[in-house]
Amino acid sequence: MKEFDYIIVGGGCAGLSLAYELEINEKLKNKTLAIIEPRAKYKRDKTWSFWKVAAHNFDDCVKKNWENFSINIPKKTKHLECKIYPYQSIDSGLFYEKINRKLKENNNISFFKDMSEINSKNSFVFNSVPAIEKKHHNLWQHFCGVEVETKNDFFDDEIFNLMDFDCDQRESVHFFYTLPYSKTTALIETTWLSKMNDDSQKDYDTQIKDYIENHLNLKDYKIIYKEEGAIPLFYPINEKVRNKINIGTAGGMTRLSTGYTFLNIQEHSRYIRENIENIAHAKKYKIGNKYQFLDDIFLRVLEKHPEKMPKIFFKMFKASPKTVIKFLSNKSNFFEDLSIIFRMPKLTFIKALFY
Repeated sequence: MKEFDYIIVGGGCAGLSLAYELEINEKLKNKTLAIIEPRAKYKRDKTWSFWKVAAHNFDDCVKKNWENFSINIPKKTKHLECKIYPYQSIDSGLFYEKINRKLKENNNISFFKDMSEINSKNSFVFNSVPAIEKKHHNLWQHFCGVEVETKNDFFDDEIFNLMDFDCDQRESVHFFYTLPYSKTTALIETTWLSKMNDDSQKDYDTQIKDYIENHLNLKDYKIIYKEEGAIPLFYPINEKVRNKINIGTAGGMTRLSTGYTFLNIQEHSRYIRENIENIAHAKKYKIGNKYQFLDDIFLRVLEKHPEKMPKIFFKMFKASPKTVIKFLSNKSNFFEDLSIIFRMPKLTFIKALFY
C-alpha cells in the first residue's frame, strides 16, 4: 500500500481548509497528502456563518454579508450594527467546489474512502473526526434550518436576526435564527442548547412551520434546501499521540459558548502551515485559556438556569456590538471582557464557580 507524508482524516470543513491552506502556499509541491473522506460526492450540506474578525481564504464562497442584526426576547428587540465586523454566511457547496478544483491540480494529493486503503505507519496525521462520548449530562447545540423562497418580496435582506427567543423554551434554551439572503429567500433555523436527551425537542419541521406561518406570518413559500446538525458544547477526547494533531471540532476549535468554529479552523490551518516543516514539535494551538474558563462558567449557568438565558443573552448586547462580537469571536481584550462580565447577573455566575 502507498505511503504518504501527510494524512488528513475527514474531508469536511477542517480537513479541506487545511489541505487548501497547504496547497496554495506551496507546502505540498514536494510532499504527498492523502485525504480520507467516505462521502461519494460533495454537495451543499451546511451553512457556516460568523463575524469577519479576521481574514480568510473564502470570500468568494460568501453567500451574503450583513452589517446589521437584531436579537429579541418577548416584547423587546435590539437593533445593532456590525459594520466593522460584517456577518458572513458561507455556502458549503461553493466551498467544496473551490477547494476540490484546486486540489485536483496537484498529483501529490489523493482521496481515499478509508484508512485501510493506505499505509499510515510513517505519516503525520491531521484528524478532524472527533472522539465523542455521548453522556447524558453533555450539552449540545442542535439545530435544523430550511431555506425558503417566496414569490413576492418579503424579507429585509439588510438585517439578520441572530436570536429570537420569543418561542417555546420547553425548559431548555431555544431560539430561531433568520438569515435573509435576498428579499425572497432566507435561511430560517430552529436552534436548541440542551442535553439532547429529550426527543420531543427534535420535532424540527413542526417548529419551523409554526414559526414561519404564525410568527413571521409568511403563508406562501416553498422550502428549497434543508440542513440539520449538532455541535458538542464540550471538548472531545483529545489524547496526545505521536505524529498526530487533531483539527476542527476534534482539536477544540469550536467556541463552546457559541458553537462558532469556521474562523478558528482557518487560523489553526494557518498556524499548521507556518509550522509544517517542524510540525511534530510545534506548540499546541488552542483557543485562549480565558475563553475556556469563561465558557465553562457560562455553560454551567445555562445547564442550571436555562430559563435565565434569553435575558442573559439580551443583556450581553447592552455592551457595544463591536465589544460583544470580539468577545464571542475570541478577539477581546481584558477590558472588553470586563464590560461583558459586568452585564451578567453576578450572583448567578459567582454561584456557578462552585457547581
